Amino acid sequence: MLLLAACAGWFAGLHEGDWWQATPSAMRGYAAIIAVLAYAGLVAAFLHRARVREQATQPTALVEPDAVWVVHASQTGFAMELADMTAASLRHSGVTVQRAGLEHLDAARLQGIARVLFVVSTTGEGDPPDPVLGFVRQVMSKPLSLANLQYAVLALGDREYTQFCAFGHRLDDWLRRQNARSLFDLVEVDNADDSALRHWQHHIGQLGNGDEAPDWSAPRYASWCLRERRELNPGSLGGPVFHLALEPTDDTLPHWTAGDIAEIGPRHAEGFVADCLHRLGMAGDVQVHWHGEAQALATVLACSHWPDLTSTSGFADAQALADACTPLPHREYSIASLPSDGALHLLVRLMRRTDGTPGLGSGWLCTHARPGDSIALRIRPNPNFHPPAAETPMILIGNGTGLAGLRAHLKTRTQAGATHNWLLFGERQRTHDFFHADELLAWQAQGTLEHLDLAFSRDGGELRYVQHALLAQADRLRQWIERGAAIYVCGSLAGMAPDVDAALRSILGDERVEELRGNGRYRRDVY
Repeated sequence: MLLLAACAGWFAGLHEGDWWQATPSAMRGYAAIIAVLAYAGLVAAFLHRARVREQATQPTALVEPDAVWVVHASQTGFAMELADMTAASLRHSGVTVQRAGLEHLDAARLQGIARVLFVVSTTGEGDPPDPVLGFVRQVMSKPLSLANLQYAVLALGDREYTQFCAFGHRLDDWLRRQNARSLFDLVEVDNADDSALRHWQHHIGQLGNGDEAPDWSAPRYASWCLRERRELNPGSLGGPVFHLALEPTDDTLPHWTAGDIAEIGPRHAEGFVADCLHRLGMAGDVQVHWHGEAQALATVLACSHWPDLTSTSGFADAQALADACTPLPHREYSIASLPSDGALHLLVRLMRRTDGTPGLGSGWLCTHARPGDSIALRIRPNPNFHPPAAETPMILIGNGTGLAGLRAHLKTRTQAGATHNWLLFGERQRTHDFFHADELLAWQAQGTLEHLDLAFSRDGGELRYVQHALLAQADRLRQWIERGAAIYVCGSLAGMAPDVDAALRSILGDERVEELRGNGRYRRDVY
């Protein structure tokens, strides 16, 4: 090509004057040369960036033993981008992270990993991304002992395709069959849905030291009013639990379904914000621009993470302080009511940090907010925990504030006239922690609850935890499953959920439990 170009240049020099009537001017020639060089430079930059990202996702030889691996399987690059964001959020929370592409893992390396988060896409009609076909053929085609592995899967897909998130489910199913333990249930994402990605970020935020990164995309909250807050367990050995009722400030109650989630925008206490402003010598009513809106500085501080305030030298004025603030991450709570109740009910336990201060979300809802205050709230559909058909017998299992999601389901069943319902619930003390006892006992007396099994860990006796109550009714469980019953579990991810899963497997066997998971008859909302 260079020789041809040289010959062309030599022949062109033999011509006198313009060798073609439409010969472009010299200026246009120079512009064309510059454009070609710029294009070549841009292509080279993209190739270099791709190579750098590829090298960054290849596992290194030296890996911290407690590192959390973030592994992507990407066809178009979106899964890789989300994996990078996941890794950044974990590092923000003080977690040591190792990034890798799934295509760079083999069986031996996977067996040496303690915790891994998979971010995987699905292509075509349920196919894995092209780069990971080797992993699928060489690793997933064989049995592999992964009993020491804890994992989670973020599955990306498009509901317009029949095999929605198929590869994510396939990977999750294979990992379970190799005895790996899930950190939390698979999260499905339909077309980059923001609410599903916030749900994923909510889960991974619990893997760190509590120093959470802001939401990748802020929820579009509506304004709700806190109408009622009532402590349900005064005198309990556990943390206080509150029943809350909220109504939209515009009096227009939206629709939701049993199993849906309330996303709450938490705020710092007014006194906390006032102390901060006093120390900084700034007025809270000063208007600043924050995220495209004019707001009072006190409002910005109330709903944001603050920068290091030990020195004021970095903040010339209120706007500089606002610019350094980042939004507080949302909190998620199972909805305990139906729209027909006229209000959105929550069941919230006041959590405390290691230094004794209230938790971010529970502190706002249970102590800082006053009845009549505005609460930023958004309802997120959670189709994976929506009710079964009314004719399907339902087994509901939960502990603590997990009763919230189960209560909404029982209300739905009552409205539908479905009476084949069995609730197993566990807490600490019957005299203090039998939440909504009058309602549950009334449903039992009316026949809405065919069976009600309770376990209170601090009252003594053999049935200390809800999984013990389940094991004690093994024959009944088998009979209900044969009748086509669906199992719904709601409550704590640590302790209850894995122990209930182990009890189910000991009674029904691994194969039957996996069959129930596959056909949607075993569903969980755990946190």
